[in-house]
Amino acid sequence: MRFKIEHEIKGRMRIHVVQKKISIKEADVMQYFLQQREYVTSVKVYERTGDVAICYQKESREQIMDDLKKFSFENIAVPDHVWQNSGRAASRYYWDELVWYVLCWGGRKLFLPMSIRQVCTLVKASRYIWKGCCALRKRKIEVSVLDATAIAVSVLRNDFNTASSVMFLLGIGEILEEWTHKKSVDDLARSMSLNVNKVWMLADGKEILTDIQKVKADDVVVIHMGNVVPFDGVVVQGAGAVNQASMTGESMAVAKEVGGYVYAGTVLEEGEICVRVKETAGANRYEKIVSMIEETEKLKSAMEGQAEHLADKLVPYTLLGTGLVYLLTRNATKALSVLMVDFSCALKLAMPIAVLSAIREASTHQITVKGGRFLEQVEAADTIVFDKTGTLTNATPTVVDVIPFVDENPDELLRIAACLEEHFPHSMARAVVNAALERGLTHEEKHSRVEYIVAHGISSTVDGKKVVIGSYHFVFEDESCTIPAGKEALFAELPEAYSHLYLAVEGELVAVICIEDPLRKESAGAVQALKEAGFSKIVMMTGDSEKIAKTIAGRVGVDEYYAEVLPEQKAQYVEQQKALGRKVVMVGDGINDSPALSTADVGIAINDGAQIAREIADITIDAGSLHELVTLKQISNGLAKRVKGNYRKIMGINSALILLGVSGLVQPTASALIHNASTLAISLNSMKDLLEK
Repeated sequence: MRFKIEHEIKGRMRIHVVQKKISIKEADVMQYFLQQREYVTSVKVYERTGDVAICYQKESREQIMDDLKKFSFENIAVPDHVWQNSGRAASRYYWDELVWYVLCWGGRKLFLPMSIRQVCTLVKASRYIWKGCCALRKRKIEVSVLDATAIAVSVLRNDFNTASSVMFLLGIGEILEEWTHKKSVDDLARSMSLNVNKVWMLADGKEILTDIQKVKADDVVVIHMGNVVPFDGVVVQGAGAVNQASMTGESMAVAKEVGGYVYAGTVLEEGEICVRVKETAGANRYEKIVSMIEETEKLKSAMEGQAEHLADKLVPYTLLGTGLVYLLTRNATKALSVLMVDFSCALKLAMPIAVLSAIREASTHQITVKGGRFLEQVEAADTIVFDKTGTLTNATPTVVDVIPFVDENPDELLRIAACLEEHFPHSMARAVVNAALERGLTHEEKHSRVEYIVAHGISSTVDGKKVVIGSYHFVFEDESCTIPAGKEALFAELPEAYSHLYLAVEGELVAVICIEDPLRKESAGAVQALKEAGFSKIVMMTGDSEKIAKTIAGRVGVDEYYAEVLPEQKAQYVEQQKALGRKVVMVGDGINDSPALSTADVGIAINDGAQIAREIADITIDAGSLHELVTLKQISNGLAKRVKGNYRKIMGINSALILLGVSGLVQPTASALIHNASTLAISLNSMKDLLEK
């Protein structure tokens, strides 16, 4: 590719692509290509100008220059979801529509004679008047009635300039509102789209871990409990309960048996199923999410609902005020001044934009918010409950030791454990699989059907022998396994500093896997910052032992902690706190956290945790730092503050304009202009980031 460097500082360069123009598709290709480079930290492609802004690691300049010289639009293989999920075309459409709208309005003003402009104004006015009449016919006095009245009165008074200006500003507002809403919905849908790279495919009776791009229609994939369904398809083997909330809004899991149809993006809560793939394209998934969001009220916060309700409620009073001013003054100009200034327009435009912009800002901090009401609930929350493993501790625990209790090589025991654990989405399972990988231990599928018991462990059969792996409670109490004779002392001396996974074969303990679950370095600071941000009660809950829980709780600084708890106990605790009148946020990353996540006022999942946790959660945050929770709270607090400020500005400015109009100091045209200009100013201000850079 030919290019030239327009501007450069250390770690950032702006280049210009030397070709006639860059299409939207080519811009997406280049964006995808550069984002895949490890040394690139951020990239922005401007298809209109042919410019590309690239931020990169300072020592990687030669690499980026070499890659750019070799780059070709034709030679880059781009996954389908890049085209399907790109918001570039929508942004181009709305920008062009806005520019064209302004140019047409200005062109009419400059080049058309007054008589033709009046005809154009009458034609446009008919649309607004018709909408107002339709509302009245339904016996509703809404904002459309107010708009229609203001425009109709202006036309009847032969004040075509005022009517034209009012309609122009209303049109600008409609485009901006639709653009902002569309972008926010698309951004939200993209964040909710599938993020699955590999799947278990059934071939010759064996499960093979396969790249998702290699799966074709009619292939059979195996879905284990807690995993997302990657494709639309028909169940051909097994049975389970599927959470379809993301697609259908159903709160309860739906039973699926042989012959049942499952949808991409839903999550298997219980059981295990084999699915014959019907569609591999991701467009249907993305389109369904967009449709679901647009057709429901999930994006609406109470603040938006109150603003809309208040806006409609104020319309009759504005009309009444107009009538009273005319009766008292017999001055149509003063009466029109009241009619030209309504509170509802600003309320209905500024409030949704403020909420949607807050959602957009959160996404720039790797925080995905699935609806405006969840930001409002975070602001109101006073209690936050943390799971320990993968949340307060690192999401990547490591195996420290494998202690054998039989005459068997520790590596062979680790191989068996990894063979079972690789099927399940939990940080402890990943630790075992990674340890086997680091030691070069291959683990072919030797076991039969694997059964996963949430928050307890895994049961299967290997070479005809029953094998279980999991917690102390599961292995020794539920499965009644025993310690080999003469190994009691070894068992009593297990290091307490580590978490333990117990592996048993045919009812007898064969190994204990010691896993280090180090505390996140930012945990204590994040907990303290959350207290300062407004949380009065911070709780930690874990299935780990009392000793480990007490140690972690003391180091982190939580107000309360609970050890050896089951998933249902976490959910029960959340319910108890809500019954006491507290607003509760739950933070977790595993399958065992999903009941509490769905029970809490706001469920927050770590984005590299179990897929079912991310699906059920109302908000997901980046796994990199718990300080994102502090950022989320600050954005929520800032949104509440902005909404209150918008109310004060709208009420103050419009009340002042009404008083000035009634006193005769401001003419209706100027009043309408100032009113609409202030509405746009407040709305544009609502689009600014809430946090200072």
